[in-house]
Amino acid sequence: MSSPIIGIHFGNTSSSIAYINPKNDVDVIANPDGERAIPSVLSYVGEDEYHGGQALQQLIRNPKNTIVNFRDFIGLPFAECDVSKCANGAPAIELDGKVGFVISRGEGKEEQLTVDEVVSRHLNRLKLAAEDYIGQTIAKVVITIPTNFSADQKLALSEAASKVGLQIVQFINEPSAALLAHVEQFNIEKDCNIVVADFGGVRSDAAVIAIRNGMFTILSTVHDLNLGGDNLDTELVEYFAKDFEKKTKSNPRNNARSMAKLRSNAILTKKTLSNATSATISIDSLADGFDYHTSINRMRYELTANKVFSQFVSFINTVIEKTGLDNLDIDAVLLAGGVSFTPKLTSNLEFLFPESVEILGPQNKDASNYPNELSASGAALQARLIADYDDDELKDAAQPVVVNTLHLQKAIGFVDGNGEFVPVLLPETSYPVQKKITFSNAQGDLLLGVYEGKSYVEEKTLEPEQREEDEEDSEEWSDEEPETVREKHYKTTAKLMELGVKDVKKGLEVTFNVNKDSVLRVTARDLKTGAVTKGEL
Repeated sequence: MSSPIIGIHFGNTSSSIAYINPKNDVDVIANPDGERAIPSVLSYVGEDEYHGGQALQQLIRNPKNTIVNFRDFIGLPFAECDVSKCANGAPAIELDGKVGFVISRGEGKEEQLTVDEVVSRHLNRLKLAAEDYIGQTIAKVVITIPTNFSADQKLALSEAASKVGLQIVQFINEPSAALLAHVEQFNIEKDCNIVVADFGGVRSDAAVIAIRNGMFTILSTVHDLNLGGDNLDTELVEYFAKDFEKKTKSNPRNNARSMAKLRSNAILTKKTLSNATSATISIDSLADGFDYHTSINRMRYELTANKVFSQFVSFINTVIEKTGLDNLDIDAVLLAGGVSFTPKLTSNLEFLFPESVEILGPQNKDASNYPNELSASGAALQARLIADYDDDELKDAAQPVVVNTLHLQKAIGFVDGNGEFVPVLLPETSYPVQKKITFSNAQGDLLLGVYEGKSYVEEKTLEPEQREEDEEDSEEWSDEEPETVREKHYKTTAKLMELGVKDVKKGLEVTFNVNKDSVLRVTARDLKTGAVTKGEL
């Protein structure tokens, strides 16, 4: 039996591994320490190499030999990298024009590592964890990457993986992987527009994806390399530092180890407050011999980090505006990444969007409880799709592919009996495409007009209800503010054709078909007699 192709989500903060088990289910694989969200961290103590959570713990006692937040540096020259991302761990240096790290291996012995070597070692640890779980040698992988990863970065990542016996057979972008996992789990059948927002530890990425007939089309992407869970941690660290200084008159900011302790506890507090309404931290000898013990509730945390939560919401607005769509054009927001566990993020987005828009975060019963595992699951599902390819086909799959898929610029549909435009094929639908619609009660002689249409947003102001007082024959307005309601409508822009259908007995099936040459064919079939009327443009 050939070994399976695994899926890997390789993030700056954490990584995940998944594969399709013999029962055809997705298994997210834990490392030997039981971690499924495996910190992307390597640490060195003498000759020993630590990985994942064990390495992350070394940030307090052994930060100069602990390498963090290195993924985005691969394949880029040193001058283009923001090395401040690893300031909490081993400092980055320029090595052969690339980002590198110098670590101590004990007794004055130093080792220089390029970021490529660090990536290789990290991937090797993930590979070993997968092999230990599956019980087979792993040689092929589908790996997720951000949508803004360059060709040089993909090549460098492929070479780093090959050094440890891993062949990257295909790259899949992170938003598509996350959405693929969600669609597989909850079976989205209708055409819709979905925002996929991935809020990671040190960066945020979002994309608007149109689903049309099961096909994904990315309409726009945005990236913020300075917005993520670390921003929330920083707000908590500052809150705790001020509180400690107020109580003890000692400033922990003057000691790097004290700040590392505070950050470690802030991360734990953030995670705790995602599931509980309060959290307690206790740090022995935080600074100048003073211990620190305090509690914080979720409301205080949300107020403390309110500025960052507002930035997350603004970030999602930006990707929608870049597409040229309105919030009313969005059907759902899928949250991925570790920050998605925070209830405040979901509640803020619920306030931003109309009630019809689903916020698919951990608090939603129709979404994954583990948004930080979506990308790895999607990569594993993609791996299953290509598992039967031969070596030549896999080689082609690993190359960058440009697909010139044609898409409709406007909606195509008909006008109903009330004069309202009803879309059948939505904008951004790729073609060739075919879609059927049935009028079960149609009968007699009918004239079906086929039109192009576009959406627009109408705003209405609803005045507060008046209240009558019993004592006086007078009216008084309530002190409530008028409510503005935004509604999405369609209007016709051009008539494409008319079909005259005679003597329909009972029921009419209308088929809209756009072929690869952009030719629109509309066919009306009498469901009882089978008589067919055709139109073409």
